[in-house]
Amino acid sequence: MATTSHTTARHPADTHDLIRVQGARVNNLKDVSVEIAKRRLTVFTGVSGSGKSSLVFGTIAAESQRLINETYSAFLQGFMPTTARPDVDLLDGLTTAIIVDQERLGANSRSTVGTVTDVNALLRILFSRLGDPHVGGPQAYSFNVASISGAGAVKFEKGGETVKERREFSIQGGQCPACVGMGRVSDIDLTALFDADKSLNESAILIPGYSMDGWYGRIFRGVGWFDPDKKLGAFTQAELADLLHKEATKIKIDGINLTYLGLIPQMRKSMLSKDPEAMQPHIRAFVERAVVFTACPDCEGTRLNAQARSSKIAGISIAEACAMQISDLAAWVRQLEEPSVAPLLDGLRGTLDSFVDIGLGYLSLDRSSGSLSGGEAQRTKMIRHLGSSLTDVTYVFDEPTVGLHPHDIDRMNALLLQLRDKGNTVLVVEHKPETIAIADRVVDMGPKAGTAGGEIVFEGTLDELRSADTLTGRHLGYRARLKETVRAATGQIEIRGASTHNLRDVDVDVPTGVLCVLTGVAGSGKSSLIHGSVVGREGVVAIDQGAIKGSRRSNPATYTGVLDPIRKAFAKANGVKPALFSANSEGACPTCKGAGVVYTDLGVMETVATPCEDCEGRRFQSAVLEYTFGGKNIAEVLAMPVSEAEDFFADGDARLPAAHKILQRLDDVGLGYVSLGQPLTTLSGGERQRLKLATHLGTSGGTYVLDEPTTGLHLADVENLLGLLDRIVESGKSVIVIEHHQAVMAHADWIIDLGPGAGHDGGAVVFQGTPADLVADARTLTGQHLREYVS
Repeated sequence: MATTSHTTARHPADTHDLIRVQGARVNNLKDVSVEIAKRRLTVFTGVSGSGKSSLVFGTIAAESQRLINETYSAFLQGFMPTTARPDVDLLDGLTTAIIVDQERLGANSRSTVGTVTDVNALLRILFSRLGDPHVGGPQAYSFNVASISGAGAVKFEKGGETVKERREFSIQGGQCPACVGMGRVSDIDLTALFDADKSLNESAILIPGYSMDGWYGRIFRGVGWFDPDKKLGAFTQAELADLLHKEATKIKIDGINLTYLGLIPQMRKSMLSKDPEAMQPHIRAFVERAVVFTACPDCEGTRLNAQARSSKIAGISIAEACAMQISDLAAWVRQLEEPSVAPLLDGLRGTLDSFVDIGLGYLSLDRSSGSLSGGEAQRTKMIRHLGSSLTDVTYVFDEPTVGLHPHDIDRMNALLLQLRDKGNTVLVVEHKPETIAIADRVVDMGPKAGTAGGEIVFEGTLDELRSADTLTGRHLGYRARLKETVRAATGQIEIRGASTHNLRDVDVDVPTGVLCVLTGVAGSGKSSLIHGSVVGREGVVAIDQGAIKGSRRSNPATYTGVLDPIRKAFAKANGVKPALFSANSEGACPTCKGAGVVYTDLGVMETVATPCEDCEGRRFQSAVLEYTFGGKNIAEVLAMPVSEAEDFFADGDARLPAAHKILQRLDDVGLGYVSLGQPLTTLSGGERQRLKLATHLGTSGGTYVLDEPTTGLHLADVENLLGLLDRIVESGKSVIVIEHHQAVMAHADWIIDLGPGAGHDGGAVVFQGTPADLVADARTLTGQHLREYVS
């Protein structure tokens, strides 16, 4: 009998098991070449600014998404965001990349946890099927759909003739008509909008951006309804109504067609429609000062009309379901048994269980998505991928452990491994040793940051990394020790009866004059306690995780204000105007308008950015570059790293104490490698947070509140941060830190631990005392992990 021979050769399709990168030069990368195994978990490490994100996000993920977009028709590409090809010689073996980053979710105040994860959509279908009484289809339970009806004559073509018929229509929505589905109503303080003792020409309008020198000045002067020199307090009732309340009206000024809109409708459109978390700081401060928000009395803040709230399943309305803690909602849904909607219930249970698995069971579906931290936002995005049937895709994560208590990191690690084991390639940018430990391979970038980084200094296994002579290898086993002696408090901030969010009438004294650290699992009430009861008091400066607002024209020099004394020094030394030394003003290169690059719009194809040929990317006119200060022109100064600029302005001909003081603070927070003119849009999350910290260090305040300052920090940088916190305290200030990093806990003078769990299982102070007492006690989750860390 004949036998069949079997070959042991690999199938050609199985040989494509590597992602190959050759000659990557994005940002600070120096011709980086690397091979990354597919269907494995690879962790990228290195100090902030070493090039991790440039390699993973800016090169691999960016090119993967660009190539996918190119498969669509030119018509569709015209509606999609376009990106240029990364600066790399060869990229081979790419698979579809799904980026799960820390960008905040939704700037729209109508966006909630339920809407961004599609759980609300499933709930609306469930209530439209099982709700009693039945009030309509799924949109009858939506707070974004208004109930409307109408009737009238319509014309249409039929059989070659024009037919006229009467038609009626109605849409049954769930939106509360009183608050238009916002859940809150606003009352505006008119004294915060304008100064009645001034005229328009005297800048009576106090709303940010309403300058009489710009378009608004032309509109108010040209519309002819107001006397611009008349005090607003003397306006007639009709004039004041036109200024404040007039709805959109077409006007013509100097031959230009414009639309006039009263101050209050304009505010509602441009400011109050946004989530406060997404506003620029000065706009947010104005809104908080001028507008009082209260829960809508008609819907009690649920956003839904009475009809939608009347429909219930097992005694629970959709409003009550969305207000539940998700872990409780998951338990409620598990009790529902109805064969007619069994697949829907299975999908809903799976999604809600994913929230709990990922450590977000303490949230509620009606929570505003803009109020989520970067870490919470990233984990929320992760939920839609956990149950996905897709395999052989590349998942790219940006520090998925941000905002996680050590107790929760194990669960996050399990989820990353779960994605890998389904046959996916998982790329993780991470600093935490606990997550580096689960990697199949580690790629360490360095050796340092900025221009001193951009190279692969190690590639191999975790055990090999431990013995490698790199910053990461040397610090992998780093453990901060408990202090032998702690500082004594000089006073205290009393908190009594705190009940914000899940807090349970908390009474606690926060010591001042020391480094006080608040700990506890995510959702235990740390931020609620501090931001609800401490921030806002006189002398308290809060540095949160809110993103820095700034365009690609913004840079560390403009954001920190260090450019002002530099411009004035250049102007004084050369006898010219300071405006010449601003790339956003008179000194800008006329060809690129001070951007340094020229954009070429190719219609429906991607826009191409090329360095400006006239200024060679230096952003200034050639005449401006002839002026020098201390032997350097303004472009050369902006190209300097912070540490070099600090030395430059310290002494000699270029001595400039005002600039040197700000640069010293930037160096103190570990940003010495960042150049003064580097666009803010190219900074990593950790770099942006430290830039905010450096800026706030210059403000007058007795107490600094820091929200997870170790975000984005390498193990080596955490040591530097602890030294900085010590210097702040020793200068006579108080520092309150909300933190999960055990090194910061061990270095504290006083710890306040909240818990014992998250959501309604937290909200209580479970320990307060020194770190040594917490380790000795070790009854709380934090105590157990801190004991394990220092032992």
